[in-house]
Amino acid sequence: MRGPRGRLPALPALLWLALAPLPGPAARAELRVRVRLPGGQVTEESLQADSGSDCISLELRTADGALVTLTADFRQEVKIFRALILGELERGQSQFQALCFVTRLHRNEIIPSESMAKLRQKNPRTVRQAEEVRGLEHLSMDVAVNFSKGAQLSSHIHNVCAEAREAIYTREEDVKFWLEKGVDGSMFEVLPQTADLPDLQRCKLCADRWKPCICSYSLSIEWYPCMLKYCKSRDAGGKVSSYKCGIRSCQKGYTFDYYVPQKQLCLWDEET
Repeated sequence: MRGPRGRLPALPALLWLALAPLPGPAARAELRVRVRLPGGQVTEESLQADSGSDCISLELRTADGALVTLTADFRQEVKIFRALILGELERGQSQFQALCFVTRLHRNEIIPSESMAKLRQKNPRTVRQAEEVRGLEHLSMDVAVNFSKGAQLSSHIHNVCAEAREAIYTREEDVKFWLEKGVDGSMFEVLPQTADLPDLQRCKLCADRWKPCICSYSLSIEWYPCMLKYCKSRDAGGKVSSYKCGIRSCQKGYTFDYYVPQKQLCLWDEET
């Protein structure tokens, strides 16, 4: 991308699940994990969990300085990616540009919020590397989301996407899923596509900085707890049972394609 968790057995993840019950009906927790970026640079990733609101968030700064946040709203089955991208002031851009991509959250993409809230870390100075690299996902974001109505989809949109009021995107197939759940369809607006505008090009091929085009933005979540690990124990009578004993970590990249009214809003997407 360019410039846009008796005694537990030893586990390779170096994070383990505390087995003590949650302190009350809900819990909040925050972890800071050091992770290595593709170019070798080490950065710090923040992970937060709130089992009361049934959500988690992850945040890291990429090698090009962009601040990337993933918010998973399990209650509403919504996943929100936000990118704060440093602007190119010498090319007439503002100090930073904000984008929000909203997609459906599927089961088993990431560990539950109550499990995340129980995570405790060993060796905080260790640089983590994901155990599993999941395939790149290429998504066509062909629908815009109205910020003022977005709270009906997920209450987190109001805070997470506040800087990206005019740049919140989703997919038509995800919209159909949410409409079936009773979400108000008036918050969605289908964006122009190549079929509507025959001259619409990809921004990297568009010579005119002020023409509309299809922008592409890539991001990667370098380390996140994607699965629970289970260990087996045997009681005095020989009965075998399983229990949560840790997590498996994953890395996953995403590329989002979406319409912009002018290439000036997509200067990172150029041929090199």
